[in-house]
Amino acid sequence: MENLALTYSILHRISETDIHGLSRDEAAQLAHTLAIVLHAHSHRYYVLDQPVIADAEYDRLFRALQSIEAHFPALKTLDSPTQRVGGAVLDGFQKHQHPQPLLSLGNVFSEGDLRAWYDRCIKGLLPIFGETQPELLVELKIDGLAIALTYEKGRLVMGATRGDGQTGENVTENIRTIRSIPLQIPVSEDKNPPPIPDRIEVRGEIYMRKSDFQTYNERLRAEQKPPIANPRNGAAGSLRQLDSKMTAKRPLSFFCYGIGPVSGELPDGLFEMEEQLEAWGFPVNPHKARYSDLDAVVDLIKKWTNQRESLDYEIDGLVIKINRFDHQQALGFVSNAPRWAVAYKFPSLEVTTRLENIELSIGRTGVVKPVALLTPVSVGGVVVSRATLHNEDYIVSRDIRIGDMVLIKRAGDVIPQVVQAIVEARTGTEQAWNFKDACTAAGLPVQRYEGEADYYTTLTNTPEQLTAAIEHFTGREAMDIEGLGGKMAALLVEKGLVKALPDLYHLKKDDLLALPAFAEKKAQNLLDGIEASKNRSLARLIWALGIRFVGQTTGQLLVPYIESLEKLLVTTVEDLQTIEGIGPKIAESIVSWSSTPQNIALVQALKEAGVRTERMPEEAQKTITTDLPLSGKTFVITGTLPTMGRTEAAQRIQQAGGKVTDSVSKKTHFLVAGENAGSKLEKAQKLQIVVLDEAQLLQMIEIPAPKKP
Repeated sequence: MENLALTYSILHRISETDIHGLSRDEAAQLAHTLAIVLHAHSHRYYVLDQPVIADAEYDRLFRALQSIEAHFPALKTLDSPTQRVGGAVLDGFQKHQHPQPLLSLGNVFSEGDLRAWYDRCIKGLLPIFGETQPELLVELKIDGLAIALTYEKGRLVMGATRGDGQTGENVTENIRTIRSIPLQIPVSEDKNPPPIPDRIEVRGEIYMRKSDFQTYNERLRAEQKPPIANPRNGAAGSLRQLDSKMTAKRPLSFFCYGIGPVSGELPDGLFEMEEQLEAWGFPVNPHKARYSDLDAVVDLIKKWTNQRESLDYEIDGLVIKINRFDHQQALGFVSNAPRWAVAYKFPSLEVTTRLENIELSIGRTGVVKPVALLTPVSVGGVVVSRATLHNEDYIVSRDIRIGDMVLIKRAGDVIPQVVQAIVEARTGTEQAWNFKDACTAAGLPVQRYEGEADYYTTLTNTPEQLTAAIEHFTGREAMDIEGLGGKMAALLVEKGLVKALPDLYHLKKDDLLALPAFAEKKAQNLLDGIEASKNRSLARLIWALGIRFVGQTTGQLLVPYIESLEKLLVTTVEDLQTIEGIGPKIAESIVSWSSTPQNIALVQALKEAGVRTERMPEEAQKTITTDLPLSGKTFVITGTLPTMGRTEAAQRIQQAGGKVTDSVSKKTHFLVAGENAGSKLEKAQKLQIVVLDEAQLLQMIEIPAPKKP
């Protein structure tokens, strides 16, 4: 895109410019440039469905222009982006003149902005209604495409996009293919719905569920077609297919949130109107509520800011509306938005920044991961300078290069990830990166196991591996040594105090007091924690050792049959596979680990250090903890997950109490599906098994936060 370089230049300028300190000529020049780039990006977003900057960047540009126009009102023009609501109409569709403008909403980004908006509403109602606290309707802001549906005598006669707010696109034939949109209302007479007006316009949002988006992208990849970038693009592009048969193949959904022109009587408020729409058979989002107290709305915002990733569709904020229609009428409109409604926008979870370099990170099992080093950027309120690139296949398939402008996504507590490169921003100076060449340059011999996306180094006990192994060994679910987290582990390795796990049990107080920020009490507390860890259960110890494919639950499965670590060292693959829940992959991994001289010596050294290596009497009972989040649930994993390999996913499921099997059957509770899921996904769908993506799995697991040193 030719204006992309200009966009980043302007973003940099407005971040360092006091707009109120500009002269009129300087402000006029900046406003003109902002208008150019905003029009360009609005066209890509609304017309082409090919955005090249994140929503947060667009919002920053838009707010800068708003600020200039507020400070210099004479600079506001009729064709300013702040006076427009959408994009132009596509030539392939007939134009539809909205009988009542389909406006967008003003945005607020803080509690203070929200309270200021509410105060303005109260003041606006004062001359007519006196002192009043107007009732509020709060709804999720679905990230999709606005649509207006016109019904005459209960039959759908028109479906139109927002367009520029005045004129939209007639997409009626495509709308008819969306199963959640009624072709005739009421859908059912079972609930004695209210009478149908002769004519009514129902407004709502077309969107694509995240699970449908993932499944659809997998199908595109199987057909060797380029995947769509995100669910919002998928919804917009699907609705704008000139062939309605193509739209019918796309998994689109719909929520209604209000009405346009209507003949006949209306209820008192929008909440009641939505209940009426629901009675007629329209899908209404269940997460809506009325409030008479703005403080309750603020609490709700905080809740959804943290929980938005739990939904199967994307939201980018909450919409707060004055509920009563007479209050709405009294407040009226500004040029492009109602005064009686506002959108509270969440901090963006997607932003663009520059990929400055790629480095290698080694995990405790020897897995080698590429990590993106980024120009620091705020994502969801957190400054990010590193993000995962997952594996070699991920980088190659997306053609991600050093020097690229890249889209970064951070969802909840999941590690930030590089989603894609912004190819249009390339200048020709970007450099391709080769995983194997980088490993060779770093002196890391690597190998890749069949069926896995990751490479593993054949080196053992590198400082990175040892640090990660200590952090895992001392973790809350393992040996539970309080105060010995990642930073402390790295410090002990760096100072040469711990060269292998058993060295933890030989640390002296003087060793610790010589380290930064260690006083007498802190040193003694850590030593006491280390001493207490000698008597953890055998199941915890097995998990703490970090054997490949062996999760927390695997340890619980083993100990009724394996009375000590020494016994584990001499158990065969055949013996292990007689234990329910232990498959060939786990059994072979345990035997491989147990036959390594280094690990045989490790078990002996731990025993000599005083660590209990025998099971406790209660562990001999053939019971498994049932209070873990996934207890009693069976999972199958298929395809390539975005942030972890199947091994790690299986390990986390087992840690949370679940069981992982290799094949889909009627006994399977969940299928965790990534890219290129294939036949297992098809079978799961036929058996009506619940399909999860990686983010949904992690939310179910609710992994405890790591301890801080």
